[in-house]
Amino acid sequence: MTARRLVLVVRADPVICGHSGEARNLAEAALARGFDDVRIVTWPLDVLERSGLPLKPLHGVLPYSPGITVERPGPVGDYKVPDGRWLAGLTGRLVELFTDGVPTLAMSLYLTPHATAVADAVRIARSTGLPVDVTTIAEAVGSDVTNVVRAAVEADQFGAAAQVLATYLEHDVCLAVSAYTREVILAEAAEVDARHGTRFAERLAGRVAISYPAIDTASYVVHDEAATDRELVRRGLVRDGYVLFLSRLAHAKGVDDLIEAFARSHGAAGLQLVVAGTGPQGPSLRAQAAASPAADRIVFLDDVDDDEKVHLMAGCAAFALPSKPRPEFTETFGIALVEKMLAGGGPVITTATGGIGEAVGEHAVIVPAGDPASLTEALDQVLGFTPEERARREHAARDYARQFDRTVVLDAILDQVQALEPVPC
Repeated sequence: MTARRLVLVVRADPVICGHSGEARNLAEAALARGFDDVRIVTWPLDVLERSGLPLKPLHGVLPYSPGITVERPGPVGDYKVPDGRWLAGLTGRLVELFTDGVPTLAMSLYLTPHATAVADAVRIARSTGLPVDVTTIAEAVGSDVTNVVRAAVEADQFGAAAQVLATYLEHDVCLAVSAYTREVILAEAAEVDARHGTRFAERLAGRVAISYPAIDTASYVVHDEAATDRELVRRGLVRDGYVLFLSRLAHAKGVDDLIEAFARSHGAAGLQLVVAGTGPQGPSLRAQAAASPAADRIVFLDDVDDDEKVHLMAGCAAFALPSKPRPEFTETFGIALVEKMLAGGGPVITTATGGIGEAVGEHAVIVPAGDPASLTEALDQVLGFTPEERARREHAARDYARQFDRTVVLDAILDQVQALEPVPC
């Protein structure tokens, strides 16, 4: 019999997104903490493919451990329900999981629409009269606010903004992935309050706690150096012979600035720039690279799998993620930066955008966002470090990044659940 269940509702693999990886890490950590039934409830593959989200090749997605079940509920209804059919399927499956009497911890990553599905499912489950033992956790990421609440505020769509914030508050535990994210949530809630006389900001200020993304630190710290060399040979790369970017190819990631800066860098002369990832800006970035003076030294990889990622990071001369704030997205933490610091390799260059400072601490070279000239200077600087300076920085960065281990993060979440006041009968 199932004694303890964790349900995670998220855009899961194969989506290229740090929070997809976070869900995997929380699921694996839950097994180590005694949960005997762990479920990731997510979207059908064809829906993810049609959405335009950047996806990993399916053959490159690592398997989950036994005890973790990935469910992709199908749609409910037909063409007469033009939208919402898949959300209905997701919510319906959650109702079934919540009404079988198993003590369940249900956590949503992204408020829209995952927290909505969880809140609706709990309400429906309790209305059935069947045994329900569910505690809910909603984790807000930056795009919940920048892509939904902020857009609703700017368009004066009060109802849409209120729906997101009120649903967030319905959960037993409210989390944000960084202090920056928490500040953005409160600022946008205050704007809604100022316009409409609501009290969202006050209520959220007393409820929202910070929970950094959960990362499998061991898989980055402990890796086979011989395997790294083999992977680099397979890609036609040499250790310390390239600068690496690995993330989504989108305007907010600053790859256009990096291509320009790399071409100007004297320190990078003779090195390659490896741009690993997929995303909407891919075609324009390839065109920019082809027109660059460094065109013959810029390589794009769009098929990097979970296993190869650590080897590319460990073998690079430097890692650059020059994110910049955009209306549609601002970096709310920087999971790839933490993974890189754990893996070793060359120094990290990034910006102080959003929550990146919380991810890297004092262990990266920070440049102004959207400033290719400063990025060039940073490349010249880090590529000129002595071996001793590079080793010192590598070890300090790894020690800092260990705090984001998935077990540490999950334990802190479980402590918050344990501290909840009992709900009166």
